[in-house]
This record gives sequence, structure tokens and C-alpha cells, in this order.
Amino acid sequence: MAAAAEPKPARPSVWKAFAQPAAWTMFLFGFSSGLPFLLVGGTLAYWLKEHGIVLSEITVIASAGMLYVFKFLWAPLLDHWQAPGFARLGQRRGWLLLAQLGVIAGLVAMALLTPAQLPFFIVATVAAAFFGATQDIAVDAWRIEIAPPNQQGALVATYSLGYRIALMAAGAFALILADHVRWNLVYLALAALMLIPIAANLYAREPVASHRLPADWREAMRYAVADPFADFFRRYGVVLALATLAFLLLFKIPEQATIGGIMGPFYLDMGFSKTQIGAITKVYGIWIGIVGAFVGGAMVVRWGPWRPLCAMVVLCGSCNLLYLLLIAFPGNPWMLTVVISAENFTLGMLGPPTVAFLSALVNREHTATQYALLSSLVNLPGKVLGIFAGGIAMQVGYGAYFVITVLALVPATVLLIWLWPRYRDVGKEGAG
Repeated sequence: MAAAAEPKPARPSVWKAFAQPAAWTMFLFGFSSGLPFLLVGGTLAYWLKEHGIVLSEITVIASAGMLYVFKFLWAPLLDHWQAPGFARLGQRRGWLLLAQLGVIAGLVAMALLTPAQLPFFIVATVAAAFFGATQDIAVDAWRIEIAPPNQQGALVATYSLGYRIALMAAGAFALILADHVRWNLVYLALAALMLIPIAANLYAREPVASHRLPADWREAMRYAVADPFADFFRRYGVVLALATLAFLLLFKIPEQATIGGIMGPFYLDMGFSKTQIGAITKVYGIWIGIVGAFVGGAMVVRWGPWRPLCAMVVLCGSCNLLYLLLIAFPGNPWMLTVVISAENFTLGMLGPPTVAFLSALVNREHTATQYALLSSLVNLPGKVLGIFAGGIAMQVGYGAYFVITVLALVPATVLLIWLWPRYRDVGKEGAG
């Protein structure tokens, strides 16, 4: 008698993944992470330009966001030490609350000082960026430890929803409000919005995870600093680890190179008003990105992170070439709408598979440190390019700059082809 065929495993439920309580806690944590990001970068550039600061200096000052790239340097603190004064909330929530309060303090200081006191204003900006980056470390570690790998796509999608609504507040709302009140009042209003995610943190559940506490300073340096980096190479081997790191360094250069201080001056130089920029790029564009994030999150739940990631790397990165249309049709709001539609939808779809893939690579013994390192590598080259974006654009023009940002896709695609058979099943149902 023939043996009965084994039933096919059920497809992961997209609905259950999005309905879990952690997914909607991540919505509010995403809002908390997104709010300070533009206020020390893209939105800050508008304030500085209106204050009469030249483009090359604007992109350097707005590069305070580079602290987000180097957050892996202090991420071991969040893995192996308690937040001073907040230990009773737990390892993850204690550090998160400390960082949230630091963001508020930094934004309030920026509002009180203003660019008229530029050296002290820059210090306040760097402080807000530092606590914003620390907040991201805590949120990412909480997300990875609160749910299994196959549920990460849904958590990333709801995080992206909150994050993009925060970008709308720090972008469109800030720009439109700045047409009517002073910039320092705008920053004070946005600092007050941080009280909402603080309340969410106080009511959130702490993940059940054990983190080794070092016995002395020497053991702390070895276990908290050296071992997380060595562990990655032990688990994947030198060749695969190096190829993976090279891919991570390259594939998001097009996106990251347009996040800093370059885009605000570009839109203004193309003849768009702040209200047009806010309405199209920061309101309409944000909602298009949210739709893309939920599509990307559903793709991760069904197919794992790697396949959607491969498709979106090429599609999303190529969208930077669409900015050439704005140079050809300056001041045309319909053309801006077309460009923003394509750019934000693909960018939204790229987010969940990127975060889910990085999360699947992490050893949960070093959650915060390894994820901070991997996500920093993803953002580093593009942000470095963004620091010099103003100078490059002044020398070669905006169009040539956008073409330069897309060239990184060539080696990234070559690495992607080599990595495909090694990662195509990573992070799927039953993985990790």
C-alpha cells in the first residue's frame, strides 16, 4: 500500500503576524525612532539654509546623523550593562527610556540655542543625534528578542508605519509649520511628541532574554566588544562573512546618499516651495512608503527576507535616476509626484526585507552589538558620501551626483548573484 503523501506545510499567516501585540508596540517605537532622525538631518538643512549658511557647510552640519552609523561603538553597553537609574525597567526598556529622555533634551536645547549660537547649537544637535542612535539600538534589540525570525517582517512593517508617520511630523508638518512660526517653536512642538512613545515604553513588555554580565573590565572588553565581532566570522566563515559585509556596505548607498542635507536644497533650487515639498515628499510620499512597507513586510512573512531583498535592491537603488526628471522639468509638481511615488514605494518595500535579513544574521547572545554593527555597515558608505554631497553637487551638478550614487549597484549586484544560493532560505518559517 502506497504511503500517504505528507501534507504541505501551511503558509505562514500574514494576519497573525501583524495582529501580535509586539507589532503594534513597534509602531510606537518606530515613531520614537523616526522623529529625531530628520530633525538632525534633512529638516535641519532647511533651517540652516534659511539662516544663510552655505550648502557645503549645511551638509557637514547635518552629518550629525553620522552618529547613527557609528552606534555599534557603544552598543555593547546596551547588551551587557544596565541603564544607570533605569535598571528596574529591564535591560532593553531601561536604555530606551534613557535615550528617549536624551532626545527630548537635545531637541529642546536646539530650540533654545538656534543657529545664531552655532557652536553650541551644533553640540545640541550632536547630542540629539547620539541619543536618537542609542534609541535605535535599544528598539532593534527589543524587536529581535521579542519575536522569532519569521515574525520579524510584520514587526518591521508596523515599525516602518510609525517611523514614517514620525518622518511626516518631522518633515511635512515641520516645513509647513515653519512657514507660519519660527523654527525654534517647531522644534519645541516636535520634542513634546516624544512623550507618546515614552508612555508606550512604560507599558511595554520586557523580552525574556539573558545577557551575561562581565566579572571584570578585561572580561567586559573581551566578551562585550571583541567576541560579538569574532562570533560573526566563526559562524559564517571568513569568505562568506567578508562577502556579506561587502554587500551590506554597497547595496544601500543610493538611498543613504539622498537622506542627508542634499535633498532640501535640491528641491528648493528646482523651484519648489516648502509647502509643495512638504505636501508631496513628506505627506503623500510618506503614505506611499507606508504602503510599500506593508507590502514588503507581507513578502517577508510569505517568502523570507532574502528573495524580496534581492529584487528591491536593484529596483529601489535605480530610482535615484528619476531625480534627473526634476532637473529636466524644474518646478513641476506633477513630475515631483511621479518621482516620489516610485522612490518612496520601492524604498518602503526595501525596508522590511533588509531589517529581517540583518536580524536573521544576528546571534541573540550579542543582539544589540551585532545588529548595530550590521545596520551601521549598511548605512556607512552612503552617509559618508552624503557628508560631501553639497561639495560634489556644487562641482559636478546635482544630476551627476545622482548618477554617482547609483553606480554602487554594479558591484552590489555581482555580490548578490554569488550570495544567492547561500542565503535564499535564511529567515523563513522554521529558521533560526
